[in-house]
Amino acid sequence: MTVRVGVIGTGMIGRDHTRRLQQVLAGAHVVALADYSFDAARAAQADLAPEATVYATGEELIAAADVDAILVTSTGSTHEAYVLAAIAAGKPCFCEKPLATTAEGAKRIVDAEVAHGTRLVQVGFMRRYDAGYRMLKEVVDTQIGTPLMVHAAHRNPSVPEAYLTPMAIHDTLIHEIDVLRWLLDDDYVSAQVVFPRASSKAHAKLRDPQVVLLETAKGVRIDVEVFVNCTYGYDIQCQVVGEEGLANLPEPMAITKRLGAELKNDILTDWKDRFVASYDVELKDFIAAAQAGTASGPSAWDGYVAAITSDACVTAQDNEGTIIPITLPTRPALYN
Repeated sequence: MTVRVGVIGTGMIGRDHTRRLQQVLAGAHVVALADYSFDAARAAQADLAPEATVYATGEELIAAADVDAILVTSTGSTHEAYVLAAIAAGKPCFCEKPLATTAEGAKRIVDAEVAHGTRLVQVGFMRRYDAGYRMLKEVVDTQIGTPLMVHAAHRNPSVPEAYLTPMAIHDTLIHEIDVLRWLLDDDYVSAQVVFPRASSKAHAKLRDPQVVLLETAKGVRIDVEVFVNCTYGYDIQCQVVGEEGLANLPEPMAITKRLGAELKNDILTDWKDRFVASYDVELKDFIAAAQAGTASGPSAWDGYVAAITSDACVTAQDNEGTIIPITLPTRPALYN
């Protein structure tokens, strides 16, 4: 069965996912496009999906009889409404993060999906599909004993003036929030944020770097350095310390060179290059589930928990050094 997909949002990530579905992956075909800019949707149609119908609104696209599944890649503030409409239509929906811009919005999606009775939503937490993280999880689960601590870092070479301090949580740390829950099979119970000496590279409305300290229900202590003006490259680090050993996230494949009296490796500077393969794998997973009329992978519940946790981390930013408790509701049986 070929899944007929409608893509809502034809900006950078929407175009890239459309390209994947049309040119890289089997089992799906883009038949519909929508964007708040009709011209942008038309341009994506011309470049990538000439047979697709362009709709004036996302709601019209979701309701279209020839659309089997939905990709929501529009601006974050629109995600909740589109995902709720997809659930109401009974159509599998892949939603890029965030699932919603508030925890309350994410909870409405969870409630709607539970009421529907079948999983329909996959959230775009692509790191779970990264080969390095999957290798790391296999080692953590089977070789190093009970996890005790995690040391992680998320570094970007630079960010624009529009990037403000809370975005270090909602736009950057959000990936660690999800992937570390998955890696440890654990939930968070508290968050704390401390700010080291400020980088001179950060603009006036951004406190950078920062260190986020998380504690899990099983007692694992996590520290994540978020440094978004590190200048040297895009660098993701993760080390898990267990009772019997430790394991590091593998470095991206790169050629080691002896050149000009130096021994050196290239360092990636773009997140799209670092995780390009994981985007292919996550959409392949979505297509396979959508062929059966359901969803797999990171769930609406995972998106909801990430929203609760990120809200607690922002509160911790505003109250530097204070430990902020994180309380989760009971997980619905649909997500067990």
